[in-house]
Amino acid sequence: MTAVLEVKDLCKTYVINKRQNNVLKNVNFSIENGEMVAIMGPSGSGKSTLLYAVSGMDSVTSGKVMFNNKDITKLKSNELAELRLNEMGFIFQQMYMMKNLTILDNVILPAIESKKTSESKKEKINRGEELMRKLGIIEVADNDINEVSGGQLQRACICRSMINKPKVLFADEPTGALNRAASHEVMEELIKLNEEGTTIMMVTHDAKVAAKCSRVLYIVDGNIKGEYKSPLDVQEKDRERILNNWLMELGW
Repeated sequence: MTAVLEVKDLCKTYVINKRQNNVLKNVNFSIENGEMVAIMGPSGSGKSTLLYAVSGMDSVTSGKVMFNNKDITKLKSNELAELRLNEMGFIFQQMYMMKNLTILDNVILPAIESKKTSESKKEKINRGEELMRKLGIIEVADNDINEVSGGQLQRACICRSMINKPKVLFADEPTGALNRAASHEVMEELIKLNEEGTTIMMVTHDAKVAAKCSRVLYIVDGNIKGEYKSPLDVQEKDRERILNNWLMELGW
């Protein structure tokens, strides 16, 4: 496999009241095409900052972020915005959607904004409907965002994240605001997408969620302290137990 994301000596420093806060310190890792990688660590360890930095949503202080062999730290803001729209998908804990649009209209909005293809609006609508059908929420296509459950809304967010056929899907605590049943549903959909070839980088605090990933990176105080490769040939409950033991050894 080839690396779709390579991070080299990445540093992120905030200056608050003339004091430096080094949130990320010389972080190095890569994600291969088709992987599903979880980022874990204690609160304040830099997990979300790392995801925002490598996806171009936040600037970096130094280092390189090679996305599909292109150093995104060298791109201008409009080039970054176009890259994020066309080549990346995003899912967040808070399910940001336009209140004045239906679920389907929210799903296809990035496709309408994109000039990636010469598809007609009708073709983009058909693609949005197909994604919603695939994720089992086509029946709420014409609903407002306050007329669906949390699990349905997050699955709609997954549809939206996939509408432009991204190379990598970035997820920041995608199940954090959901109950256990809805969390399971959403993770099952993400696993299906990954099995179909979508590369996923996910921040999570939930070991049950992380155990479903092929690899886990553990970050503490802005440094990656450990890397865990999931034994995918064992049963899920055993994978979760093995991961929990590994996390405890690292001080989780």
